[in-house]
Amino acid sequence: MSLNNMAGLCLLLLSGAASALEGDSSQPIYIDSDHAIYDEKMETSTYIGNVHATQGSIKIDGDQLVVYMKDGNITKLVSTGNPSKFRQLPSIGKDEMFGEGLVNEFYPEKNLLIFMKKASVWQGDAKQSSDYIEYDTKLSLLKAGEHTTDGKRVHSVIKPKAQPEKAQ
Repeated sequence: MSLNNMAGLCLLLLSGAASALEGDSSQPIYIDSDHAIYDEKMETSTYIGNVHATQGSIKIDGDQLVVYMKDGNITKLVSTGNPSKFRQLPSIGKDEMFGEGLVNEFYPEKNLLIFMKKASVWQGDAKQSSDYIEYDTKLSLLKAGEHTTDGKRVHSVIKPKAQPEKAQ
């Protein structure tokens, strides 16, 4: 694992990221779009144009959202846009976590988010950028750059905490 990857992982773990709000996964998903197509045989729903999806504190915005289901349960959501955006409140009192990429995949049963192509994830002053970022919302574990083959590097920003001013 490269130094940048290690720094990024430490950054998110030390920044106070906690597991996602407990109630998010049990909430219904609300989706608004300009158009929608449901394919019962393929068990997919496609939402096109100015798509906004919400599940508890999770919010997804994009140009298109495809929802894949199996036996009535959602297995995967794929959001595309220029960029597609994601945000979630990890826990009460923590900074919101944001992410974006041209293609974002969410696997609700695995608590896994994957941001691809011009991807960035940030929380507070901490930021990771890569063409491939995985984020486990339950474990607050971020992995960046592991599945890229184009030689692009992971970019991390770690800002020190503001120190209280000393009395003179």
